[in-house]
Amino acid sequence: MNGRIILFYSLTIVFSFLLISKDGYAQRANDNFRPYSGLAGKDAAWIPTPLKIVDAMLDMANVTSADYVIDLGSGDGRFVIAAAKRGAQALGIEYNPNLVELAKRAAIAEGVSERAQFNKADLFESDFSKATVLTLFLLTNNNIKLRTTILDMTPGTRIVSNTFGMDDWIPDQTDHLTEISANWNTIHLWIVPAKVSGIWKIPNGTINFVQEFQNITGTITVGNKEMIIAGKLNGNNINFNAGGVEYSGTVNGDTISGMRANGVIWKAVRYIHSD
Repeated sequence: MNGRIILFYSLTIVFSFLLISKDGYAQRANDNFRPYSGLAGKDAAWIPTPLKIVDAMLDMANVTSADYVIDLGSGDGRFVIAAAKRGAQALGIEYNPNLVELAKRAAIAEGVSERAQFNKADLFESDFSKATVLTLFLLTNNNIKLRTTILDMTPGTRIVSNTFGMDDWIPDQTDHLTEISANWNTIHLWIVPAKVSGIWKIPNGTINFVQEFQNITGTITVGNKEMIIAGKLNGNNINFNAGGVEYSGTVNGDTISGMRANGVIWKAVRYIHSD
């Protein structure tokens, strides 16, 4: 009899061990799970963003029903649910299965489960390339790890982050929400820029664009005259000044079509790429 009891407990311990992942998360969610601020996670602790800041971040990203919003490290699902309430399709990627199940139940309770989906997954191993808006509340080192992937997303994709930045990729917009009493009340917006680095042919010369994220410098050469460029990208939209003339245009892969300030149409075709 004692042998059977020992065998039963041994099997129970082994079975319990198999349900626990290498970092301590149960593979099956606990229906009685209740999250708390500071809950340890795989890459960062979970700290719930105040709902006013959630709304402010979605406002900053101008989220509409035309968007596909992906929240990396979605926690209890508040960003995804808030985006779904605006009519957007939204996906949360979260490593903790208990938080995933909690978020799914919350989406059902809020009546948005058809537009609010959640995946139990590692955000660093997930494909979020189809997002038009990406929401983040991750530490700066995590943002930097994601940065190369983010910069390869479709130009014009909006990235909005609570508090933490992307090192030397300066945000296109930063707001300090001092009216909101919270430790984390600064929000940042980046717009993924088109890639224009390289040499471009124009009808009467060349343009050499040097790009650092959304900022562009370089030279435009017409005949024997070389002029310095300074400008900026906003997604596929490009604006720069060269020799006192303002240029604007739209980047479409290796072509740019636009107009100078004097109404003259201009076009450029890239024939040399550079990093």
